Amino acid sequence: MLVSPARRAEQTAKALGRKYKLRDELVPGSSAEELLALIKWSPDTGAPHKGAVLLVGHQPVLGELAARLLGAPESVCDIRKGAVWWLRSRVRDGAPHVNLVAVVSPDLI
Repeated sequence: MLVSPARRAEQTAKALGRKYKLRDELVPGSSAEELLALIKWSPDTGAPHKGAVLLVGHQPVLGELAARLLGAPESVCDIRKGAVWWLRSRVRDGAPHVNLVAVVSPDLI
């Protein structure tokens, strides 16, 4: 779990009861490119690791990252505060494909 050092983001991470690392790349005002580098995402091969990566950060960059991974215009994904988006990446035909598995509204958490 990679978490913005902002107080509210760290409070969210602590509530999940898991180990986490604070990362400056997740501060407000960061870019989708910085987050792609943080998770070591390559447009040619996807993620170099197996397993889950959980990001706790801020809008609009999380929405821009989700849109970029899904191949949508960056203004399309508006992630509500407190929402959970689950994206899955798999390599098919030699190229990474990202699917949106689930979106959970903060009202349901």
